[in-house]
Amino acid sequence: MASLFAMTVEMLGLGALAAIVGSVAVPVAIKRWRKSRFAEYPFQVQTFELEREGKVQYAQWQHPKETPKLVRQELVDALRQFIREGDTVIDIGAHSGDTTVHYALAAGASGCTLALEPNPYVFKVLEKNATLNRDKTNIVPLNFAATEEDGQFSFSYSDGAYCNGGFLDQIQDGRHGHRQRLDVQGRNLEAILRKQYAGRLSRLSFIKVDTEGYDRQVIQSLLGIVRDYRPVIVCEVYRRLNVAEREALFDVLDQADYDCFHQATGSKLVGNPVERESLLDAGHFDIIALPRSKQKARVA
Repeated sequence: MASLFAMTVEMLGLGALAAIVGSVAVPVAIKRWRKSRFAEYPFQVQTFELEREGKVQYAQWQHPKETPKLVRQELVDALRQFIREGDTVIDIGAHSGDTTVHYALAAGASGCTLALEPNPYVFKVLEKNATLNRDKTNIVPLNFAATEEDGQFSFSYSDGAYCNGGFLDQIQDGRHGHRQRLDVQGRNLEAILRKQYAGRLSRLSFIKVDTEGYDRQVIQSLLGIVRDYRPVIVCEVYRRLNVAEREALFDVLDQADYDCFHQATGSKLVGNPVERESLLDAGHFDIIALPRSKQKARVA
Protein backbone atom coordinates (compact mmCIF):
# COMPACT_ATOMS: atom_id res chain seq x y z
CA MET A 1 0.00 0.00 0.00
CA ALA A 2 2.82 2.41 0.89
CA SER A 3 4.66 1.66 -2.37
CA LEU A 4 1.44 2.13 -4.38
CA PHE A 5 0.90 5.52 -2.75
CA ALA A 6 4.50 6.50 -3.50
CA MET A 7 4.08 5.54 -7.16
CA THR A 8 0.88 7.59 -7.36
CA VAL A 9 2.61 10.66 -5.89
CA GLU A 10 5.48 10.24 -8.35
CA MET A 11 3.20 9.84 -11.37
CA LEU A 12 0.65 12.57 -10.63
CA GLY A 13 2.44 15.00 -8.35
CA LEU A 14 1.01 16.30 -5.08
CA GLY A 15 -1.05 19.03 -6.74
CA ALA A 16 -2.89 16.70 -9.07
CA LEU A 17 -3.39 14.13 -6.33
CA ALA A 18 -4.83 16.80 -4.03
CA ALA A 19 -7.28 17.86 -6.74
CA ILE A 20 -8.50 14.28 -7.03
CA VAL A 21 -8.81 13.23 -3.37
CA GLY A 22 -8.87 16.55 -1.53
CA SER A 23 -6.20 18.86 -0.15
CA VAL A 24 -6.76 17.72 3.46
CA ALA A 25 -6.51 14.00 2.77
CA VAL A 26 -3.16 14.19 0.93
CA PRO A 27 -1.01 15.60 3.79
CA VAL A 28 -2.50 13.03 6.17
CA ALA A 29 -1.75 10.21 3.73
CA ILE A 30 1.79 11.49 3.15
CA LYS A 31 2.41 11.63 6.90
CA ARG A 32 1.25 8.04 7.32
CA TRP A 33 3.29 6.92 4.30
CA ARG A 34 6.46 8.58 5.61
CA LYS A 35 5.89 7.08 9.07
CA SER A 36 5.60 3.59 7.59
CA ARG A 37 8.75 3.81 5.44
CA PHE A 38 11.70 1.62 6.45
CA ALA A 39 15.16 3.12 6.88
CA GLU A 40 18.19 1.87 8.77
CA TYR A 41 20.09 4.47 10.78
CA PRO A 42 23.71 4.49 11.94
CA PHE A 43 25.12 5.51 15.31
CA GLN A 44 27.57 8.17 16.40
CA VAL A 45 29.98 7.60 19.27
CA GLN A 46 30.02 10.40 21.82
CA THR A 47 32.38 10.95 24.73
CA PHE A 48 31.38 12.02 28.24
CA GLU A 49 33.74 13.09 31.01
CA LEU A 50 32.41 11.86 34.35
CA GLU A 51 33.72 13.05 37.68
CA ARG A 52 34.60 9.60 39.05
CA GLU A 53 34.36 7.25 36.06
CA GLY A 54 36.51 9.41 33.79
CA LYS A 55 36.02 9.16 30.03
CA VAL A 56 32.95 7.16 29.03
CA GLN A 57 31.90 6.59 25.43
CA TYR A 58 28.36 6.03 24.22
CA ALA A 59 27.00 5.14 20.76
CA GLN A 60 23.99 7.37 20.05
CA TRP A 61 21.48 5.94 17.57
CA GLN A 62 20.72 8.42 14.80
CA HIS A 63 17.08 7.41 14.32
CA PRO A 64 15.16 10.73 14.00
CA LYS A 65 12.70 9.69 16.72
CA GLU A 66 15.45 8.76 19.17
CA THR A 67 16.02 11.30 21.93
CA PRO A 68 19.64 12.26 22.70
CA LYS A 69 21.04 10.26 25.60
CA LEU A 70 23.43 11.36 28.35
CA VAL A 71 25.75 9.34 30.56
CA ARG A 72 25.48 10.86 34.04
CA GLN A 73 27.66 10.40 37.11
CA GLU A 74 24.68 11.19 39.34
CA LEU A 75 22.75 8.17 38.04
CA VAL A 76 25.73 5.83 38.36
CA ASP A 77 26.20 6.95 41.98
CA ALA A 78 22.49 6.47 42.72
CA LEU A 79 22.56 2.95 41.26
CA ARG A 80 25.48 2.04 43.52
CA GLN A 81 23.02 2.03 46.41
CA PHE A 82 21.86 -1.30 44.96
CA ILE A 83 24.54 -2.47 42.50
CA ARG A 84 28.00 -3.33 43.83
CA GLU A 85 31.26 -3.95 42.02
CA GLY A 86 31.12 -7.50 40.62
CA ASP A 87 27.31 -7.78 40.67
CA THR A 88 25.07 -9.23 37.98
CA VAL A 89 22.46 -6.93 36.42
CA ILE A 90 19.79 -7.71 33.83
CA ASP A 91 18.45 -5.00 31.52
CA ILE A 92 15.32 -6.28 29.72
CA GLY A 93 14.33 -3.94 26.91
CA ALA A 94 17.80 -2.41 26.70
CA HIS A 95 17.16 -0.56 23.42
CA SER A 96 20.44 1.15 22.44
CA GLY A 97 21.98 0.67 25.89
CA ASP A 98 21.39 4.05 27.51
CA THR A 99 20.43 2.47 30.85
CA THR A 100 22.69 -0.54 30.28
CA VAL A 101 25.83 1.59 30.31
CA HIS A 102 24.89 3.11 33.67
CA TYR A 103 24.21 -0.31 35.19
CA ALA A 104 27.44 -1.68 33.78
CA LEU A 105 29.48 1.21 35.19
CA ALA A 106 28.02 0.53 38.63
CA ALA A 107 28.76 -3.22 38.38
CA GLY A 108 32.22 -2.62 36.93
CA ALA A 109 34.36 -4.74 34.65
CA SER A 110 34.27 -7.63 37.14
CA GLY A 111 30.47 -7.62 37.06
CA CYS A 112 28.13 -8.79 34.32
CA THR A 113 25.33 -6.77 32.75
CA LEU A 114 23.04 -8.83 30.50
CA ALA A 115 21.24 -6.56 28.03
CA LEU A 116 18.24 -7.96 26.13
CA GLU A 117 17.00 -6.26 22.97
CA PRO A 118 15.04 -8.17 20.30
CA ASN A 119 14.91 -5.40 17.65
CA PRO A 120 17.77 -6.26 15.24
CA TYR A 121 18.16 -2.66 14.05
CA VAL A 122 18.75 -0.99 17.40
CA PHE A 123 20.57 -4.12 18.62
CA LYS A 124 23.49 -3.16 16.39
CA VAL A 125 23.85 0.02 18.45
CA LEU A 126 23.62 -1.94 21.71
CA GLU A 127 26.35 -4.27 20.43
CA LYS A 128 28.57 -1.26 19.77
CA ASN A 129 27.98 0.07 23.27
CA ALA A 130 29.01 -3.33 24.62
CA THR A 131 32.40 -2.95 22.94
CA LEU A 132 33.05 0.50 24.42
CA ASN A 133 34.43 1.19 27.92
CA ARG A 134 35.76 -2.37 28.28
CA ASP A 135 38.08 -1.27 31.10
CA LYS A 136 35.05 -0.15 33.13
CA THR A 137 32.14 -2.41 32.05
CA ASN A 138 31.19 -5.93 31.06
CA ILE A 139 28.05 -5.87 28.89
CA VAL A 140 26.68 -9.03 27.27
CA PRO A 141 24.17 -8.08 24.52
CA LEU A 142 21.44 -10.66 23.82
CA ASN A 143 19.28 -10.34 20.70
CA PHE A 144 15.99 -11.77 21.96
CA ALA A 145 12.97 -10.80 24.02
CA ALA A 146 12.22 -12.22 27.47
CA THR A 147 9.03 -14.21 26.89
CA GLU A 148 7.16 -16.89 28.78
CA GLU A 149 7.80 -19.46 26.03
CA ASP A 150 10.49 -19.78 23.36
CA GLY A 151 9.39 -18.84 19.86
CA GLN A 152 8.93 -16.15 17.25
CA PHE A 153 6.73 -13.20 18.17
CA SER A 154 5.25 -10.30 16.23
CA PHE A 155 6.12 -7.01 17.95
CA SER A 156 4.41 -3.70 17.21
CA TYR A 157 6.43 -0.53 16.58
CA SER A 158 5.69 3.16 16.31
CA ASP A 159 7.20 3.64 12.84
CA GLY A 160 8.56 1.81 9.83
CA ALA A 161 12.15 2.19 11.04
CA TYR A 162 11.28 0.45 14.31
CA CYS A 163 12.25 2.98 16.98
CA ASN A 164 9.99 2.05 19.91
CA GLY A 165 7.79 -0.98 20.33
CA GLY A 166 7.14 -4.28 22.02
CA PHE A 167 4.84 -7.27 22.38
CA LEU A 168 1.63 -5.26 22.57
CA ASP A 169 -0.97 -7.82 21.53
CA GLN A 170 -2.05 -8.25 25.15
CA ILE A 171 -3.13 -4.58 25.35
CA GLN A 172 -6.83 -4.60 24.65
CA ASP A 173 -8.44 -2.77 21.72
CA GLY A 174 -5.12 -1.76 20.12
CA ARG A 175 -4.81 1.19 22.50
CA HIS A 176 -1.05 1.43 21.96
CA GLY A 177 -1.41 2.81 18.41
CA HIS A 178 1.75 1.03 17.18
CA ARG A 179 0.99 -0.36 13.71
CA GLN A 180 4.34 -1.47 12.25
CA ARG A 181 5.02 -5.17 12.74
CA LEU A 182 8.39 -6.86 13.23
CA ASP A 183 9.02 -10.55 13.89
CA VAL A 184 11.52 -11.15 16.70
CA GLN A 185 12.84 -14.07 18.71
CA GLY A 186 11.62 -14.66 22.26
CA ARG A 187 13.26 -16.89 24.87
CA ASN A 188 12.44 -17.99 28.39
CA LEU A 189 15.09 -16.02 30.23
CA GLU A 190 14.91 -17.94 33.50
CA ALA A 191 15.87 -21.16 31.73
CA ILE A 192 18.81 -19.43 30.04
CA LEU A 193 19.99 -17.85 33.30
CA ARG A 194 19.96 -21.14 35.18
CA LYS A 195 21.74 -22.98 32.38
CA GLN A 196 24.25 -20.44 31.05
CA TYR A 197 24.76 -17.96 33.90
CA ALA A 198 24.29 -20.09 37.02
CA GLY A 199 27.65 -18.98 38.39
CA ARG A 200 26.58 -15.34 38.21
CA LEU A 201 23.19 -15.64 39.87
CA SER A 202 24.40 -15.42 43.47
CA ARG A 203 25.43 -11.83 42.69
CA LEU A 204 22.18 -10.90 40.91
CA SER A 205 21.23 -7.56 42.46
CA PHE A 206 19.16 -5.63 39.93
CA ILE A 207 16.65 -6.29 37.13
CA LYS A 208 15.17 -3.60 34.91
CA VAL A 209 12.13 -4.34 32.75
CA ASP A 210 10.95 -1.85 30.13
CA THR A 211 8.85 -3.66 27.56
CA GLU A 212 6.06 -1.25 26.63
CA GLY A 213 3.27 -2.86 28.64
CA TYR A 214 4.54 -6.46 28.80
CA ASP A 215 6.41 -5.99 32.11
CA ARG A 216 4.04 -8.09 34.22
CA GLN A 217 4.40 -11.13 31.98
CA VAL A 218 8.20 -10.78 31.94
CA ILE A 219 8.37 -10.61 35.74
CA GLN A 220 6.04 -13.60 36.05
CA SER A 221 8.33 -15.60 33.76
CA LEU A 222 11.22 -14.84 36.13
CA LEU A 223 9.50 -15.47 39.48
CA GLY A 224 11.70 -18.45 40.31
CA ILE A 225 14.84 -16.34 39.93
CA VAL A 226 13.20 -13.40 41.74
CA ARG A 227 12.25 -15.54 44.75
CA ASP A 228 15.64 -17.26 44.93
CA TYR A 229 17.88 -14.19 44.62
CA ARG A 230 15.69 -11.20 45.62
CA PRO A 231 17.05 -8.54 43.23
CA VAL A 232 15.76 -4.98 43.15
CA ILE A 233 13.29 -4.67 40.26
CA VAL A 234 12.63 -1.58 38.17
CA CYS A 235 9.65 -1.75 35.81
CA GLU A 236 7.36 0.54 33.88
CA VAL A 237 3.68 1.32 34.30
CA TYR A 238 3.00 1.86 30.61
CA ARG A 239 0.69 4.76 29.82
CA ARG A 240 -1.73 2.59 27.78
CA LEU A 241 -2.42 0.12 30.60
CA ASN A 242 -5.91 0.23 32.05
CA VAL A 243 -6.60 -0.07 35.78
CA ALA A 244 -6.97 -3.87 35.72
CA GLU A 245 -3.64 -4.27 33.91
CA ARG A 246 -1.91 -1.91 36.36
CA GLU A 247 -3.33 -3.75 39.34
CA ALA A 248 -2.16 -7.07 37.90
CA LEU A 249 1.42 -5.73 37.65
CA PHE A 250 1.28 -4.37 41.21
CA ASP A 251 -0.13 -7.67 42.52
CA VAL A 252 2.66 -9.75 40.96
CA LEU A 253 5.24 -7.68 42.83
CA ASP A 254 3.26 -7.56 46.06
CA GLN A 255 2.70 -11.33 46.06
CA ALA A 256 6.43 -11.85 45.45
CA ASP A 257 6.98 -9.96 48.76
CA TYR A 258 8.11 -6.65 47.25
CA ASP A 259 7.23 -3.09 48.23
CA CYS A 260 6.68 -0.67 45.35
CA PHE A 261 7.90 2.92 45.14
CA HIS A 262 7.96 5.57 42.46
CA GLN A 263 11.39 5.64 40.87
CA ALA A 264 12.82 9.06 41.57
CA THR A 265 15.36 11.02 39.56
CA GLY A 266 18.56 12.54 40.83
CA SER A 267 20.76 11.10 43.55
CA LYS A 268 17.97 9.09 45.20
CA LEU A 269 16.16 6.40 43.22
CA VAL A 270 13.47 5.53 45.76
CA GLY A 271 10.57 7.97 45.81
CA ASN A 272 7.14 7.86 47.41
CA PRO A 273 5.34 4.54 47.95
CA VAL A 274 3.05 3.28 45.19
CA GLU A 275 -0.36 2.29 46.51
CA ARG A 276 -2.68 -0.09 44.68
CA GLU A 277 -5.53 2.43 44.94
CA SER A 278 -3.53 5.20 43.24
CA LEU A 279 -2.22 3.42 40.17
CA LEU A 280 -4.16 5.72 37.85
CA ASP A 281 -2.94 8.94 39.50
CA ALA A 282 -0.11 9.18 36.96
CA GLY A 283 -0.45 8.14 33.35
CA HIS A 284 3.03 6.75 32.89
CA PHE A 285 5.67 6.13 35.56
CA ASP A 286 8.42 3.78 36.68
CA ILE A 287 8.31 1.57 39.76
CA ILE A 288 11.32 0.54 41.82
CA ALA A 289 10.38 -2.56 43.81
CA LEU A 290 12.39 -3.52 46.89
CA PRO A 291 12.29 -6.99 48.47
CA ARG A 292 10.80 -6.76 51.95
CA SER A 293 13.23 -9.25 53.48
CA LYS A 294 16.25 -7.15 52.47
CA GLN A 295 14.60 -3.98 53.70
CA LYS A 296 14.13 -5.58 57.14
CA ALA A 297 17.77 -6.67 57.11
CA ARG A 298 18.88 -3.11 56.37
CA VAL A 299 16.79 -1.77 59.25
CA ALA A 300 18.16 -4.40 61.62
